[in-house]
Amino acid sequence: MKLKVCGMKYKDNIEAVANLQPDYLGFIFYDKSARYFDSIIPEIPNSIKKVGVFVDEELDIVLEKIKQFNLQAVQLHGNESPEYCGKINNVEVIKVFSIKNEFNFDILQPYETVCDYYLFDTKGKLPGGNGYTFNWNVLNHYPSTKPYFLSGGIGLNEIEKIKEFKESSASKYCYALDVNSKFEIEPGLKNIKGLNTFKNKLAVSKK
Repeated sequence: MKLKVCGMKYKDNIEAVANLQPDYLGFIFYDKSARYFDSIIPEIPNSIKKVGVFVDEELDIVLEKIKQFNLQAVQLHGNESPEYCGKINNVEVIKVFSIKNEFNFDILQPYETVCDYYLFDTKGKLPGGNGYTFNWNVLNHYPSTKPYFLSGGIGLNEIEKIKEFKESSASKYCYALDVNSKFEIEPGLKNIKGLNTFKNKLAVSKK
């Protein structure tokens, strides 16, 4: 499984996380978020894809941010329609869906041809970064073959749970793990030691 570290904010911290060689770094362009990014992304290795995270943003602004920050992917965390997703080209499109204890997978069908990945996060008060996991057993009923990101409250305490999940049929199309709040000293400031331990213990990498 690949690794995405989301909610990056501070230059030195971004560079330190990039040194760990995650596959994706996420930058949140949602001004109601404590992790809102309004700075300059420092030079990072080309092997790391930069992801812009948006919540029901105007399409023109999304396209502008893609150019401004040279994004390789966008993560859509709101109620964006399939038509909206289909207008974003030349970058990976990750559409987010929130889950708690159940989920109607029929909702995915209209997005099958307009998204590269799904991301399943925990349903909560905020559009992401709520800090707790959903019931991963729901994914036993995943009907698609589209690869997805697993998100929501993933931290060091979930390592054994993730190892078990990787052995289950539900993980067949799990493409990446997405981490954020459980590795923070404060919103947007990541704990490098914790991330390094997590990456090493799970061996999540590009391989």
